Amino acid sequence: MEITYEKALQLDTNDLLRDYKSQFVNDENMIYLDGNSLGKLPKQTIELTSNIVQQQWGNRLIRSWNENWMDLSSRIATKIATIVGAREDEIFVGDSTSLNLYKLAFAALYAKPEQHKIVSDELNFPTDLYVIQGLVKHQFNNHFLELVKSDDGITIQETEIEKRLDKQTALITLSHVAYKSAFMYNMELVNKLAYENNSLVIWDLSHAAGAVPVELNKSGADMAVGCTYKYLNGGPGAPAYLYVRKDLQEKFANPITSWFSHQKPFDFDLNYQAIPTIHKFAVGTPNVISMAAIEPGLDISIEAGISKIRAKSIKQTNFMMELIEQELIPLGFTVATPKNERIRGSHISIQHADAYRINRAMIEPQKGEKVVIPDFRPPNNIRLGIAPLYTSYSDIYQAIGRIKTIMEQKEYEKFSNEKLSVT
Repeated sequence: MEITYEKALQLDTNDLLRDYKSQFVNDENMIYLDGNSLGKLPKQTIELTSNIVQQQWGNRLIRSWNENWMDLSSRIATKIATIVGAREDEIFVGDSTSLNLYKLAFAALYAKPEQHKIVSDELNFPTDLYVIQGLVKHQFNNHFLELVKSDDGITIQETEIEKRLDKQTALITLSHVAYKSAFMYNMELVNKLAYENNSLVIWDLSHAAGAVPVELNKSGADMAVGCTYKYLNGGPGAPAYLYVRKDLQEKFANPITSWFSHQKPFDFDLNYQAIPTIHKFAVGTPNVISMAAIEPGLDISIEAGISKIRAKSIKQTNFMMELIEQELIPLGFTVATPKNERIRGSHISIQHADAYRINRAMIEPQKGEKVVIPDFRPPNNIRLGIAPLYTSYSDIYQAIGRIKTIMEQKEYEKFSNEKLSVT
């Protein structure tokens, strides 16, 4: 049965989460399908950050450390713990995802000096692999990294991970949801395989948290890292977070010993003594303004409920897949995302030889057309990110229709393949 715009509008009417869109800054002339890269701005964030700048910083100045800022990381951590299925004393908020991955990978490898293999996959986010490569090159010279290959460029079978595990395997590091294809691992199964082989696992939750259910404790996860600026709507470059299971915390050391992980930083003792909690993974002074800006997005996600967000994500990605099949496959596109909703995150990748130029045409339309913002990932992927808190079915319908028009009218031909700095 053909999908119509009227069908999309009806689905919007019946959408249980439809009212949350009004809590974000929206441009009626734009369809935003890049929430899997940078989430929209919650309206409450504007008021909150204005108060921090004008009142807490402007008027209260340094007094705000005791009044508002010293407990900020812990308060944000408690809310992130709710979203990723962890205890509040297992989450630290601060630094970047890459820095947090470095800290945890170092701690894991240092804790297992007799095991020298590190396992990841070729679908992992490249920066994660760069971090591991740097550790092997500069600090753990006897270690080596093995990458599991994907047969189709979209998925990885957990059995392929299992084949790589042996008594030499110290660490497995994977993205829960792959950044390009949206393939989603069975976290519990991989954790079980690691446990059986005396290996540790670090999960990158950057493309998962806030869009799909994450159950770190329930699945037996060892460690995890993640950003807050995608589905959690924390803002560009917002501080990241890390998770370490409670029973592992005393066994792991932060390789970057600094004053905010000291037991008593304001004693200014010349000898370092690590605090015996998750805050041992802190480094420098918290980024107060950007950290505070995370909270409104977390509050919206918690209020909406991850189970409802996931249910809508599945319905919307299925809806988009049907539209792609109906409108774009006949025009030479292919889908580079799992069709099985159980192993799919909340974005769809489509491929075309002219993907980059099509992407540009979507963002820079001819006069009178709506701007549609996806993103491009090489060599030929257009990622269409669905953020259920503010993406509507009519948005999806119009976006696919816009791509069809671009192809039929060859609008993409006026753009070159020369890449902009950010794609």
